[in-house]
Amino acid sequence: MDSVAQPNSPRGSRKRLGPSIGDVARLAGVSSQTVSRVSTGAERVRPETRERVLSAMEQLGYSPNHAARALRYGRFGSIGVIAHHLSRTGEFHTIDALVEAARKNGFTVNLIDVESPSSDDMSVAVQRLTHQSIDGLVIIRAETATPDTLQLPRRLPIVVSDSRFIGHHPAVSTDQWAGIAHAVRHLLGLGHTTVHHLAGPVDSSPAGVRIQAWRDTLTAHDRMIPDVVRGDWSAASGHAVGTRLLADPSVTAVLCGNDEMAAGLMRAAHERGLRVPEDVSIIGFDDIPLASYLWPPLTTVRQDFSAVGTTLMDVLFQQIRSGQPLTDHRTTIPTELIVRGSTAPPRP
Repeated sequence: MDSVAQPNSPRGSRKRLGPSIGDVARLAGVSSQTVSRVSTGAERVRPETRERVLSAMEQLGYSPNHAARALRYGRFGSIGVIAHHLSRTGEFHTIDALVEAARKNGFTVNLIDVESPSSDDMSVAVQRLTHQSIDGLVIIRAETATPDTLQLPRRLPIVVSDSRFIGHHPAVSTDQWAGIAHAVRHLLGLGHTTVHHLAGPVDSSPAGVRIQAWRDTLTAHDRMIPDVVRGDWSAASGHAVGTRLLADPSVTAVLCGNDEMAAGLMRAAHERGLRVPEDVSIIGFDDIPLASYLWPPLTTVRQDFSAVGTTLMDVLFQQIRSGQPLTDHRTTIPTELIVRGSTAPPRP
């Protein structure tokens, strides 16, 4: 008669599918807690110990079980991030700070760059991320999506870099209105009778905020409001639109929606034989690293993108740790006017 394996015998026990955290700990000569800290990216591990653990993981073919981690600790250790146009200066620096803040807290980041800012694309991205076992969600600029058109999971901690979601989700944004107002007042104070505006695209919510701030400030000073001209945030669009704009000799001051378009406009001015700032004053927005190396150095409005990214994660982690939403929470990061050589009083 064939023998029957007993439940507690080696033949009757369930076969393990792969190496365990204990196997890695024994091979590396460390505790299981140390292996866990290394697998979650925690910083409280000496470099030589981390290398030893990582080497043991690779040798054994060990991969951390995030589902088991969630059952044990109540978290997956992962944050979802939705962005649009990662190549843009603001998104790039914001996400760079956000990823660093996540790493310091032992979290990884799952990033989706949506093709368009439409509500449908944003909703699809949200569904994809929530199916990937995340502890929280960060949305970098919802753009055309609104609280009414973008359906988000009710119980998932969420923070949005868009003030339109106040009352629905916590928001972190820069004080763009104040930055634009400072720039317009600076040009009017130099003696320009009005300020033209080279704005961003129609589907950009920051571009809309900046246009409104520009109009409101000119109105408050009883100045003529010129027609808005638009680019697509690129230097090429600033050059193309600027070539047409500067054909009007009455244009003496231009406020650009970002520094890249301002750089294109400066080239258009040079090609028309106009001097900056003697013939036309130009102001940008963002203060990218290149701005101070243009000639002349670009006067611009500085946004602290790193502070935005770090604050987004701070607000998200507050919700994850407390288990409580911060629906009406709003943080506004101040902007600063940086005066350089591209602005001056108008020509006589």
